Formats: sequence, C-alpha cells, structure tokens
Amino acid sequence: MPKAKVTFADIGVTVNAPVGIRVIELSEKVGSAIIYGCREGDCGTCLMEVVEGANNLTSPSVLEDKLLREASAGRNHRIACQAQVLGDCTVKPA
Repeated sequence: MPKAKVTFADIGVTVNAPVGIRVIELSEKVGSAIIYGCREGDCGTCLMEVVEGANNLTSPSVLEDKLLREASAGRNHRIACQAQVLGDCTVKPA
C-alpha cells in the first residue's frame, strides 16, 4: 500500500500514512490541535491550513466546498475530515 508523509506543523510531528486516509484520523492519533465537533453535530469545525502539498490532498467535495464558503476560508484551507491524503503534505490548525 502506498504511503505518504504528513507533517503536523503545530506539534512538529511527521507520520507515514496510508494513501487515502483522512487527515482528521491522523490528527487524532498524533495529538494535533486540529479540533473537530463532528461527533457533536458541529460540522465544519475541523478547519485546517495546508502549509505545503495542497495538490497532494483529494479535491474538495461539494460538501467541503460549501463548508469552506460558509467559513469564509482562505485558499489554503481545507476541512480535515473531508481531505484525504494522496501524497506528502504539511498541515496545521486554522
């Protein structure tokens, strides 16, 4: 299975991750400060900034595009529970 390096800039941790995993899953495992309220029904709270490698994440889905617009998010922002890893990238909480 292909792997990618995902770096969490807020805590200085890099992990080897299977391609296709969602960023939020990795964030939970390593203790990054990317917060989320999905389990409490607060969709869109896991906003993150992609520092490097934005092209190494899946394209935003229709739902993610909607959430990003509602949050007035910048060009380098993504929703961590929607973004899947395709290659090396660096992310941090927004």
